[in-house]
Amino acid sequence: MASITVSVPSERLAEKLADTGAEVLVWKMDGPAPRETIDLVVPPYMAGNAGLPLLEGVRTQLVQGQSIGYEGVEQKLPAGVVFANAATVHETSTAELALALALAAQREFVRFMQAQATGTWSPVVASSLADRRVLVLGYGGVGKAVAARLAPFEVEVIPVATRARDEDGVHVHGVDELPDLLPAAEIVIATLPGGDATRHIVDDEFLAALPDGALIVNVGRGSLIDTDALVDHVSRGRIRAALDVTEPEPLPADHPLWTLDGVLIAPHVGGATNAMAPRSEALIRRQIGHLQRGETPENIVLRT
Repeated sequence: MASITVSVPSERLAEKLADTGAEVLVWKMDGPAPRETIDLVVPPYMAGNAGLPLLEGVRTQLVQGQSIGYEGVEQKLPAGVVFANAATVHETSTAELALALALAAQREFVRFMQAQATGTWSPVVASSLADRRVLVLGYGGVGKAVAARLAPFEVEVIPVATRARDEDGVHVHGVDELPDLLPAAEIVIATLPGGDATRHIVDDEFLAALPDGALIVNVGRGSLIDTDALVDHVSRGRIRAALDVTEPEPLPADHPLWTLDGVLIAPHVGGATNAMAPRSEALIRRQIGHLQRGETPENIVLRT
């Protein structure tokens, strides 16, 4: 097997990978590269994009991101870099949160938490998740994981992707069908990536097409939703929202979304569980093995 050098952003991860046969260095990408050649570079999670310009002049075979999304990465990378995203790492945890947000909003957990703070017994007849029509907007890794977790809840899942197709026995609708699908969608779970193609796909027209009381769950990117339009519809009691991501992000303390009835906000924690570290380590191990054996790495999404 070929000898390769790997950089990772923490001592903990370096120790975990010490048995791979690769030379593993710690580089937090907050200063110059420790070597001119680093075969596999793993940037820090979340803050990794800021250090990507430091790869200028560094010879690499692969840069392995730790997020599924990679919008804005191409603009930060020097020319000649191969970049892979972290598919297989975050899908499960993100789908868990999507389901948790939907259940919490439907069963009015916010109301119960507020009542608990004052010691008030406050029963309510809430909306079910069962028997609802749930439109899953985005049918990639996260969307499929969401759909799989919805199945036992006795819902009607309506998958929507960029193009219509039949996949593994599932009919996936195209986004061009949204005008026909939205009037019957009681819950929308958005899992799409960010970028120009999906920016504000959930706009005033989209929201206006939904039935009264519909719930929007966003675990994709904040840019998917036109925030001003959402605030307008929620303020009028038309739409409810459960958001793991927002635009802007972080959400300013004085933003109206914080205080509107019918809004539940999580601070972008879709992948932030104790499942992340072992899954990320497993992916990096596989990538090291691919490079050692001269194989093509997994999850390549960019070649600059």
